[in-house]
Amino acid sequence: MSQAKARVLDRIDLMILDVLQKDGRISNVDLAKQVNLSASPCLERVRRLESEGYIERYGAVLSAAKLKYGMSAFIQVTLDRTTADVFNQFREEVVKIKEVAECHMVAGGFDYLLKLRFEDMEAYREILGVIVELPAVSQTHTYVVMENVKRDLGIPVL
Repeated sequence: MSQAKARVLDRIDLMILDVLQKDGRISNVDLAKQVNLSASPCLERVRRLESEGYIERYGAVLSAAKLKYGMSAFIQVTLDRTTADVFNQFREEVVKIKEVAECHMVAGGFDYLLKLRFEDMEAYREILGVIVELPAVSQTHTYVVMENVKRDLGIPVL
């Protein structure tokens, strides 16, 4: 949707987004009760929020530890040159590494910040070996997470 057509969300739209963000499996009837609407108008609003791109997808939060991805780390990646073709090559390759949970191009003293999930230090060492061989990588710095103090709880819409 273009910026020109972007409409302002009202209080009920924001409430719907907040509830769905916390519980994507809530029934439409229960959602409608929580936001003080009848079921039909509530469903229309949800469908509109989906079609306008405010709701990108639905999913479940999985237990990383139970699925053998209980450790995480952040890696700063510096490239040896910063040209469009190098950025494109790096992006094309880094998205193929399943242990890379997030990859952000950043401004500052390095080029990319990666968030990794892995089982143990042996697995980390193998992943690092893959990352340092990516196109134009000249330097990495790793920060292993010792404790999750706060996790992403979604977008603060209310």
